[in-house]
Amino acid sequence: MVKAIQVGLGAWGFSWSQDVIPKVPGIEMVGYVDANPAATERVQTELKVDPKLCFQSLAEAGKAVEADLVIATLRTEAHYPVVKEALQLGFNVIVEKPFASTMAQAKELVDLAEAQSRVLMVSQNYRFQPAPIAVAEFMAARKFGPINQVSVDFRRHAPTQGYRYWDMPDPLLADMSIHHFDLMRMVLNVDPVRVACRTWNPEGSPFAHHPTGAALIEFDSGIVVSYRASWVSTGSYTPWAGEWTIDCSEGEIWWTSRDHFMGKQKPDVVELRPMDGKAEKVKLAPIEFADRLGTLATIAKVVETGSLPPRFSSGKDNLLSLALVQATIASANRQGEWVDIAEVIK
Repeated sequence: MVKAIQVGLGAWGFSWSQDVIPKVPGIEMVGYVDANPAATERVQTELKVDPKLCFQSLAEAGKAVEADLVIATLRTEAHYPVVKEALQLGFNVIVEKPFASTMAQAKELVDLAEAQSRVLMVSQNYRFQPAPIAVAEFMAARKFGPINQVSVDFRRHAPTQGYRYWDMPDPLLADMSIHHFDLMRMVLNVDPVRVACRTWNPEGSPFAHHPTGAALIEFDSGIVVSYRASWVSTGSYTPWAGEWTIDCSEGEIWWTSRDHFMGKQKPDVVELRPMDGKAEKVKLAPIEFADRLGTLATIAKVVETGSLPPRFSSGKDNLLSLALVQATIASANRQGEWVDIAEVIK
């Protein structure tokens, strides 16, 4: 059993407490931490957590219980100080994305995890779905030959879908697009080189900052991805992972993933479309632990065995996904000017 302390019991943290942690075998919860007494009272009342397992601070919890892992489920601005403290106390850590607010903070946490010989994992839960795993394998096998170009579209209407963070800086690029950027790196197995991005805030939008954007992203293999995304689209919505078209020399692969909303869930879809043949839907292999359950089950196994699986979203690996976010924000602030990834990750 991996003994764990959860830090952050707000709305999203409570979702982890209720919907994720109990469904992953091998996790023994030995502590729940939140500075807000109402938050700890909620897990005690609704989830029947023993009050003796609830603490006001991680330091307090660390003195009272023995643990292997900290599950950090806080707002972005709190990630850096909490993850830093957890690593300094000798814990392994899984943290929500983005795992830091700046590249300097992220690199510091990666270096600290290495110095402490601890595992730092970023919960990039979109990696743990049947479609991106299958497509990553097709790409590795060069199913339809070399890639010509890739396009990704994301469309959602936040005002009618329960979104609450209207004042969040960069609600598209930092809060949503990091999922898509991380999937680009995983599925295509490439690293970004430079980006050009424009964002905007349409008239009548409830957002304080830009919820809509478009970007060109160039990778080290020469692949260029065309990316379009909106939190205020009134057209047909896409699943959360977006709709992807990977155009290759002998055909294209179309796929989408994570079509979840309001308690309803549709399966991932992958279509193989050979240039001179009939489109074929791929029968996708089921995943034992998908989405957030997948990230938590993975870190538990890593802590237990010490072995890193393929496509593991370590803090070190995630630096380039975070760099893509920072570079697109920088480009948008410069009215679409090309920004090198090296500039933001130096």
